Amino acid sequence: MEALVYLMEKDKVTERVTELFVATDQRDWPRVEACFTEKVYFDQTSLVGGAPSEVKPADITKGWDEGLKPLKAVHHQIGNLQIQLSDTQATVYCYGIAYHYLPNSSGKDTRTFVGGYEFGLAKEAEDWKINRFVYTVKFVSGNKELEKAAA
Repeated sequence: MEALVYLMEKDKVTERVTELFVATDQRDWPRVEACFTEKVYFDQTSLVGGAPSEVKPADITKGWDEGLKPLKAVHHQIGNLQIQLSDTQATVYCYGIAYHYLPNSSGKDTRTFVGGYEFGLAKEAEDWKINRFVYTVKFVSGNKELEKAAA
C-alpha cells in the first residue's frame, strides 16, 4: 500500500473508532450500530464476567442503552491509538477512560472506568466497520453503584 493511501485509510479507521465513542456518548444508537459489521465478536468479560460472544450490533446497543439510561451524562475519551492496517483488515489498540455522571443526594456523583480496547475492523466497499470489540478494564473508581444512588 502506498504511503498516501495508507495514511488516508489509517485516518478512516481512526474516524470509525472515534465515531463509536462519540455516538455512544450521544446515545445515538443507530449511529453506533452503523459502526459495526453485521456480526461482532464482543468481549467485555473483564468488566461483567461471562464469556465473549458473537452478537448483532442491535444487541450491543440494547445493552448499552439499558446500562446508560439512568445516567445524566457519559463521556468516553480514547488515546494512544496503535493501528495495524492491510488492504481489507485493521486492528486498533487504544487506552480508554469512561466517565459516568448522575447527580444524587449522596454527593458521590461519578464513576470512572479506565482500561484498554482492542478493535478489529474490516473494509466493506470504501467503509471500515468494527467486527471485533474487546474491552479490558484496568480499574474502576468512584461510586460503583451510581445507578442505585438516591436522587
